[in-house]
Amino acid sequence: QVQLVESGGGLVQPGGSLRLSCAASGSIDRLYAMGWYRQAPGKQRELVATITMGGATNYGDSVKGRFTISRDNAENTVSLQMNSLKPEDTAVYYCKAFDAAGGSWGQGTQVTVSS
Repeated sequence: QVQLVESGGGLVQPGGSLRLSCAASGSIDRLYAMGWYRQAPGKQRELVATITMGGATNYGDSVKGRFTISRDNAENTVSLQMNSLKPEDTAVYYCKAFDAAGGSWGQGTQVTVSS
């Protein structure tokens, strides 16, 4: 089993920045990618960004050019740098670790963008 611990969520004004972090522990040897998803009230959970352990990235259309995902394989962590935040970015952000069995989810961290 993989355990994921997220941190960094909070309240930020439109146009501001926030950095989320996710630390993986447990059975991490079979992970091939990690990523971030988000879910707003009444909405489907959607892709934010993913990154393979080799560094290949993929972003959801709504965050391209504003968010950057990165990883530190040695520390088994993944981060999400969020810039130029918009009210539409308000959601619970979930970290995911991918393996052959599907993967594991973090507990989620709230991001609120409001003036």
